[in-house]
Amino acid sequence: MADKRDYYEVLGIQKGASEDEIKKAFKKKAREFHPDLHPDDPSCEEKFKEANEAYEVLSDPDKRAKYDQFGHAGVDPSFGGGGMGGMGGMGGFADMSDILDSIFGGFGFGGGGGFSGSSHSSANAPRRGSDINESVILTFMESCNGVKKDIKINRMSACDSCHGTGAKSGTSAEICPDCQGRGSIKVSQRTGFGTISSAKPCPHCGGKGKIIKNPCDACHGVGRKRVVKTVTVDIPAGIADGQTIRLAGQGDCGINGGPDGNLNITVSVKAHPLFTRDGYDIHCEIPVTYAQAVLGAEITVPTIDGNVKYNIGEGTQPGTVFRLKNKGVKKLRSSDRGHQYVKITIEVPKNLSKKQKDIIKDFEESLSDTNYTKRKSFFDKIKEIFN
Repeated sequence: MADKRDYYEVLGIQKGASEDEIKKAFKKKAREFHPDLHPDDPSCEEKFKEANEAYEVLSDPDKRAKYDQFGHAGVDPSFGGGGMGGMGGMGGFADMSDILDSIFGGFGFGGGGGFSGSSHSSANAPRRGSDINESVILTFMESCNGVKKDIKINRMSACDSCHGTGAKSGTSAEICPDCQGRGSIKVSQRTGFGTISSAKPCPHCGGKGKIIKNPCDACHGVGRKRVVKTVTVDIPAGIADGQTIRLAGQGDCGINGGPDGNLNITVSVKAHPLFTRDGYDIHCEIPVTYAQAVLGAEITVPTIDGNVKYNIGEGTQPGTVFRLKNKGVKKLRSSDRGHQYVKITIEVPKNLSKKQKDIIKDFEESLSDTNYTKRKSFFDKIKEIFN
């Protein structure tokens, strides 16, 4: 036992690691070193066994406590009867089986109080095609009003020459005699806590379950080939930045008669020089002159539907916000719309001539507290505080 590595070191965790951290670490190591994933690397088998052994101990509270106190001697079967061969390890085995099954889709353990075998999924079973993810850039107005876009995609499609069989026209694939069409063969390996039985791809057929002696010239026996396809996407009015449109069945074609994948198109919306969007509402700011704010005026307000006229009242204050009902963005899957909110800003004139300044001074002198209600209220409060 002197040559054994520390179990915590094997899993790459600290001594005080939680149960969840131990499980995650083992799952990572199992992916990294499982022999089925590295058939040409004999060292992976030993590392996989080592990770199994470390997890079997550290996932069991009693064994972990003995290991923490006595090291490898504490979990040796000859030390107190509670080590690797004891019944206390069965819970750890079941938990380990769940973890490995979640990673590799089901391979069995057998013998020596280990795990029972489980079936391996057939290589000829129908499999869904992969999804294709694309993106499209829209202008602000396109996102508000909706638009049709043509998007080019690279898609795996069933071969036209062999209709997806992979075999040259007039021929057919044969069932692999080694795996009987399953695509996998069973292999067993002994470990310190039993015999591990797992399924690995059949070397004769490469895991396909069938042998094509006369492959199709167009797809070279694959049954699928990559093609460039133009898809017209109807983007609905009201779609927002970051949302995704899913086109069912427009992804890669399925395998062995499985369904096609989906085409997922994520939308990016360019910024607009005047408008910003909040949900289905639109916001904008409009500058008016000092005279328009004081006297009131009819102003032109841009909207996504075009310009509209709006009358602001006398004495309009800076920061005043008014609402244009139903002038916002159309709501998805609805005929309702948001609103547009317009904020008034007052532009103070600059670069005045002497004559203009004199006019403003005369005008200012003609005003009284009744013309500046906020200013009067402010100074009245100051008097109350400090007098």
